[in-house]
Amino acid sequence: MNDKSPSSNDNARPDARLPDLTLVLGGARSGKSVHAETLIASHLDADTATHRATYIATAASGDGEMAQRIADHRARRGDQWRTTETLLALGDAIVDGTKRGEPVLVDCLTLWLSNVMHAGLDVNAETASLRDALDRAQGPVVCVSNEVGLGIVPATKLGRDFRDAAGRLNQHIAAQADRVDFVAAGLPLTLKNETS
Repeated sequence: MNDKSPSSNDNARPDARLPDLTLVLGGARSGKSVHAETLIASHLDADTATHRATYIATAASGDGEMAQRIADHRARRGDQWRTTETLLALGDAIVDGTKRGEPVLVDCLTLWLSNVMHAGLDVNAETASLRDALDRAQGPVVCVSNEVGLGIVPATKLGRDFRDAAGRLNQHIAAQADRVDFVAAGLPLTLKNETS
């Protein structure tokens, strides 16, 4: 019997040090957040000069169920993590979080996109600003995002607009990233790795 936990990561880079930008994609409850946290934790263990990481949360605690999800995520992380919450100013939070060369985990891009659309902001302009911030980051960044285009076609125009915007955002960040992992059922598959 295999006694490895679902979060064990045979697909991690051998030296465990993170590239400048990693994108972790997956569906709901796929294990993508745990995988992203594992990548950061392995980096912290391998890099003796780096002792802390910043977790950038883009979710608002709008109801009890979401509050519980946020609490569950916080409970998984130890004292090596500081948490920053931002609904819209994601680029600023990334630049600020990496200014000491420390890694940042963004969880997640899809919630940030939802916030941008709900606020009536220009998605293309906000995406360009985010990409610029990722270029200016002074430490490694791991972004988590939902792959929302694998299911049924949404019944509403807003749902279809969101699905399409999320797909375009994921493509832009994947093109910019050094590494892209897709997680399904807790199992990571590396789609792109330009670090070797």
